[in-house]
Amino acid sequence: MISRHARKTAHRHLGVVMAAILLPAGAVVAQENAGLNAAAQRTADFEEPSFRIIPEPSLNFYGSPGLIDMPTAEMMPDGQFATTVSYFGGQGRYTLTFQALPWLSASFRYNSIRNWNLGGFPTYYDRGFDVRFRLLKERRNLPEITLGLQDFAGTGIYAAEYIVATKNFETPPLGTSRLPGRLKVTAGVGWGRLGSYNSIASYGTRPPFDPSNTGGQLSYDQWFRGPFALFGGLEWQANEQWAFKLEYSSDDYVTETQTTSVFDKKSPVNFGVEYQWTRTTRLGAYYMYGSEIGVSAQFQLNPSRPITPMRVSAPQPIQPRPSRAEAPEVWTLAWTESASAPSALQQNIAALLEPDGLILQSLALEPYAAEVRFRNTRYNTYPIAVGRVARAMARALPGSIETFRIVPVERGMALSAVTIRRSDLEALEFAPDNNDAILSVAGITNAGAPSATAQVNENLYPDFSWAIAPYFSPAYFDPTQPFLIDVGVEASATYKPAPGWVISGALRQRIAGNLENGRTSPSLLPPVRTDQALYAQYSTTINQLYVARYWKPDDDLYARVSAGYFEYGYGGLSTELLWKPVNSQLGLGVEVNYAMKRDYDQMLGFQDYSIVTGHASAYMDFDNGIYGQVDVGRYLAGDYGVTVSVDRVFANGWSVGGFFTQTTASSTEFGEGSFDKGIRFSIPLSFFTGQPSRKSQGTTIRPIQRDGGARMHVPGRLYDQVRGAHRKAMDDQWAGFWE
Repeated sequence: MISRHARKTAHRHLGVVMAAILLPAGAVVAQENAGLNAAAQRTADFEEPSFRIIPEPSLNFYGSPGLIDMPTAEMMPDGQFATTVSYFGGQGRYTLTFQALPWLSASFRYNSIRNWNLGGFPTYYDRGFDVRFRLLKERRNLPEITLGLQDFAGTGIYAAEYIVATKNFETPPLGTSRLPGRLKVTAGVGWGRLGSYNSIASYGTRPPFDPSNTGGQLSYDQWFRGPFALFGGLEWQANEQWAFKLEYSSDDYVTETQTTSVFDKKSPVNFGVEYQWTRTTRLGAYYMYGSEIGVSAQFQLNPSRPITPMRVSAPQPIQPRPSRAEAPEVWTLAWTESASAPSALQQNIAALLEPDGLILQSLALEPYAAEVRFRNTRYNTYPIAVGRVARAMARALPGSIETFRIVPVERGMALSAVTIRRSDLEALEFAPDNNDAILSVAGITNAGAPSATAQVNENLYPDFSWAIAPYFSPAYFDPTQPFLIDVGVEASATYKPAPGWVISGALRQRIAGNLENGRTSPSLLPPVRTDQALYAQYSTTINQLYVARYWKPDDDLYARVSAGYFEYGYGGLSTELLWKPVNSQLGLGVEVNYAMKRDYDQMLGFQDYSIVTGHASAYMDFDNGIYGQVDVGRYLAGDYGVTVSVDRVFANGWSVGGFFTQTTASSTEFGEGSFDKGIRFSIPLSFFTGQPSRKSQGTTIRPIQRDGGARMHVPGRLYDQVRGAHRKAMDDQWAGFWE
């Protein structure tokens, strides 16, 4: 990426001069060495061996913890994100699995079946969701027990329910009379697909699979009904790389082998071998059902174990003040009588913050207190930034100043104020449990209005930045082409004439792709999203061009007004108001939009379709990094309804979540899929590069994109910009304060 910021910078040499004035040279050197050594130790703590076997369970062909085709009761580590690709007998399965909580995992799967020949599909494509609940955690004499629902909200082609138990047995090391490694034994009972072979009994009735079913509805009336059968197997993990699996399958593949001719099933026994290729990748080969060769690839990532260990530059050490008796000149208030002192101190702090990617907005000084307002351009979490600002203040400010007030600012809006005593910083930097200790004595409150006497950094505005980067625009699950994508180059620019004002635009040049080949299926609703392929016919487009204004009407209120071209399909006017107290886990917002549909060429024109949309929203910050959101209002096609979202956000910026929308559009009007739903994830670039960055890459995956429940994509909505600097998020991520 190529980028440039037209911004004047302060001179770094002022920091050295000020430190020399305020502290004896010996103290400066000693504290710098201590700080560097401590930072080096913290960096070393993040490093991992070049190869270490993943302690997670292996996955089955459905992308869940399992043997080969059958499930096990194991759960992946909390927060684990896995992608599985598997194939056998003309069937391909592509699965994303997320361990949302220690006892709960969810999967989204896309399937392809060759030679299906039902409903006129030579190759049948299907989507489905799974969910698993741990009922009992493994103990010394008890197995792990899990309940699972498979394909519970799709067409039902792979629908099954099961209760399964798994027990681990550690075997002696090499050199003893028994086999080394670890042995896992699994046994379970299944319904639906997993009750179709050699069933032992039946309960209730279960209708057969209907190929005309368009899916999207919960088939709860079928769960744990019909014939049920036993399944089980063994997995022997011989060493860090090699594992061997043997299973007895209770899936008779009735539709694939009897109704159609996908493959020939001769045996219920499957066996195979798996190889741990890298720390995150596992490969497998299998002989299945007495007639087929199967292969799989498993890729597992965990937010707590980055691909590249994070390497953050060593922070500046705290500069303890000598005692008042030893150096009374350090504690004097003589600096308050100097007219040039505020300006010099402001430049000094700005120079100290700049190498850390922190931009000083203003400095307010009192004889015994100081407030720094700053913008964070580098770190995913605010506590890291706050900690580094506190260090800079301790190095630069006169000794009489005891109270530090640190205010993060985003788009001209002061988000919160962290108040810390300087003496606490000096005493606790190397104390045991220093993160909890400094949090217990810090205050996190509303920022309030800036001081009228604050020294404002005059070099910040106007601010202009630009970038040229590749872009990728994917679309998923077209019935004839499951994956479509356009790739090209995007040139973007942002101009900020004053605090709170943003003027931004992005011009795209497509280089290659096939989005234009997607279907434009008929719709009973206004075609607000199903005509995406028509927008993809043009190569040079204006993706965005808008102006936005942000401000705070009151301490707990945040406001935004935006106008222009917001996305490929829509532009217009958007207004938003958010109520979010700093110390509250609850936020409430309202957004009203006048949306106008853009011309297909995505230049400056609009089509003859416009609509007023809007939503009232409630946001909740739960424990363990879980965020919930409920939106109620009107959507682009004129339908009214509610969207429920749940996301898990990790301390390093990882985010994984899901959503669903139910509106007044009936399942018939909506069409295939019955209602809007999907999953989304975002991975910070620092996870791969090891360098701190606020940038991330992610996507939203919908089983099907239709017109019901569709919203306009407006850049810069308020809640995600505000919540990270409020009390709950600060508490959750406070471990970064000393880094």
